[in-house]
Amino acid sequence: MSACTRDEWMTVAAARLLGNDSVCFVGIGLPSAACNLARLTHAPEIVLIYESGTIGTRPDVLPLSIGDGELAETAACVVPLPEIFSFYLQAGRVDVGFLGAAQIDRFGNLNSTVIGPYERPSTRLPGAGGAAEIALHAKQVFVMLRATPRSFVEQLDFRSSAGYLDGQGARARAGIPGGGPRAVITDVGMLAPHPESEELQLVALFEGASVDEARTAIGWPLQVAERLDTIAPPTTRELDTLRALNARTREAHARPVHIPL
Repeated sequence: MSACTRDEWMTVAAARLLGNDSVCFVGIGLPSAACNLARLTHAPEIVLIYESGTIGTRPDVLPLSIGDGELAETAACVVPLPEIFSFYLQAGRVDVGFLGAAQIDRFGNLNSTVIGPYERPSTRLPGAGGAAEIALHAKQVFVMLRATPRSFVEQLDFRSSAGYLDGQGARARAGIPGGGPRAVITDVGMLAPHPESEELQLVALFEGASVDEARTAIGWPLQVAERLDTIAPPTTRELDTLRALNARTREAHARPVHIPL
């Protein structure tokens, strides 16, 4: 097995969190890669839902967006967007919401809206889309985000999606039904909420990564769990499957688009 990149290790580590019987609401980007890697390796029966209304989709290449025709063409069914949220997500039928974001704070709250003041931001982001509802209602949420002080911040510029709010049971007191962020997968290791404070703490590192590296990449004083695990490197099968998926995706996205007249 050739040496893997941190992004590959990160994607494999995220994929391993998903079970074969999971119903997973998938975000575009790294979460989509992790979910489809799980489907192609240890979780062939996983049910993937995308916000465009595709249920049980089995794409051969990673979608460019939730509107990619690959998702509809390979789905078990396609339903109207309101039904996805009303009859699946809000009804408690989604086991895992798999999300990305621009910023995350120590309690797992996410920002996908603006960088800087809302009225005059330095950067206007695409917005949360359905992530706000996914974060509220999924039985548990996984977040994938490369660790930098710009993305792991002391104070969000805007709260797009709720994690544990201010911690210490604030989410439960607010009556939010879902389970909240149970894992944050980064390119140095994995964070998870402390069982009492609900503050994200370092629980696992990749081989070759260090606590000092993780603390340097996080924009708040990062706490370390009493037991710090090491995440096993990708197996040959995991890495080969991921690289083949990415290669097919690059090839498909490089082809000219022909629209019949």
